[in-house]
Amino acid sequence: MIRDQRSEIRDQEAASGYRVRCIVAVAGLTAVMLTAGCRQDMHNQPKIRSQRGSEFFADHRGARPQVANTVARGQLHEDSYFYTGVVQAANGYREEKDEMPFPVTMEVLKRGQERFNIYCTPCHSRVGNGLGEIVQRGYKPAANYHDQVRLSQPISHYFYVMSHGYGAMPDYSAQLDPEDRWAVAAYIRALQLSQAARTSDVPAGVEVKSLKEIARVQHLPESFAEPWTLPATAILANPNDMKQGNPALAPANPAPPEIKIPLSKPEKR
Repeated sequence: MIRDQRSEIRDQEAASGYRVRCIVAVAGLTAVMLTAGCRQDMHNQPKIRSQRGSEFFADHRGARPQVANTVARGQLHEDSYFYTGVVQAANGYREEKDEMPFPVTMEVLKRGQERFNIYCTPCHSRVGNGLGEIVQRGYKPAANYHDQVRLSQPISHYFYVMSHGYGAMPDYSAQLDPEDRWAVAAYIRALQLSQAARTSDVPAGVEVKSLKEIARVQHLPESFAEPWTLPATAILANPNDMKQGNPALAPANPAPPEIKIPLSKPEKR
């Protein structure tokens, strides 16, 4: 009996020792892992943090300025006339030109017509006479592309107006990229030519039909072929200035504002 008790005690001591050794081993392994995870070699490496200063550079700025005259890829815009629609004149002011920056093809005109019908016709109408649907509902009358003022304007003027706005018209630079703005300008010129076309301008052998005849064949109302008039709901925000056309619009190239220097105040004695 005594021998069995001693054996049992030895077994318990052996088991306890084993458990202690396991605990020590696990604790040691955990300590090693924790120690390895606390290494700061990568965390404390020399580096620049955004929006923080730095003692490394003379100006003590961590964020370095761009190199002078740096241009992002795809943003060189070397052809300034293509992107602005104006050139610098001899007097130093911007000047519009009656010239397209690329050849006008039938595809360009079709693209211009599509964009024009989407963005321009609500105010200028499909024929460009400035009596679109919005104008008929009370908006200020838009420019008529067929009056003498618009007919005499260079083609780049339309590009410039689409880029920067004009009078009551906002700019459409967000809706139309530069190439589309030029395509719309080319279509406006074609629209002007079409509305003032003569029978002699048509190539030989091509049949010429009147608008009234086309309206009758397509079962359109008789008023379709009649001149459009300004509806009673349209309003003029400002009195007309015939120098700027009808209706009144701000000049495309206004003169620089007059600078007035105030007189110096007399010194108090």
